Amino acid sequence: MTQTNITDKALCAALCRNDLKAFDTIYERYWRRLYLYAFKIFEDQLVCEDLVQEVFVDLWERGRHKKIEHLEGYLFRAVKFQVLNVIRDLKKTSDLEAVFAHLPEQLGADHLLEFEEVDRIVRQSVGALPNKCKEVFQLSREADLPNSEIARQMNISVRTVEAHLYKALKSIKKNLGQIYFCLSSFIIVSFSFLF
Repeated sequence: MTQTNITDKALCAALCRNDLKAFDTIYERYWRRLYLYAFKIFEDQLVCEDLVQEVFVDLWERGRHKKIEHLEGYLFRAVKFQVLNVIRDLKKTSDLEAVFAHLPEQLGADHLLEFEEVDRIVRQSVGALPNKCKEVFQLSREADLPNSEIARQMNISVRTVEAHLYKALKSIKKNLGQIYFCLSSFIIVSFSFLF
C-alpha cells in the first residue's frame, strides 16, 4: 500500500503506536495546506511556519495519547487556534503598552538600574531581529507610527506588520525572561506610585 492510499484513520491509528512513518506521511500530506491556510489569515511566512510546526509538534505529542477521529478537521482547527493565540497575544501586548504608558517618569536609583538593564536587553534583542522585522518594530515603537502607516510605507499588509511585531515582541519577551522577576517587581513598585 502506497502512502497516498493510506487513509487518515489508518495514519492516526499508526500514530497512536508511535509510528514515525505515519507521522511523516501526515506531515507531507498536510503541511503545505495548513501553512497556506494560516498564511491566508496572517500573511507572514515565518510566523505561519512556526504556527504549523507547533501544530505538528503537538500532534506528535498528543497523537500518541489521544484518539483523533477526523484528522483533517483536527489539524485545521489546531492551526486556527494557534492563529487566534497570536492575535490574542498581540492584543495583550497593546494592553501592556497601556500600562507602561502610565508609569511614572521619575524613578528611584534602584529602579533606574533595573530599567537600564531591561532597556539594554530590549536594544540587543531588537538588534538581533531580521532586517524587515527590525524595521517594522522601529517604525512602530521609535517612530510611533500606526500599523496602517507602516504597512503603507513598507508596501506590506497590516497583518504582516502585526506578524512582524508579534515576532519581535516574542523575541524580546524570551530574552527578558532572564530578568522577568525584576521587571515584574519594577512594574508593580512603579505602578504603586500611581495610587
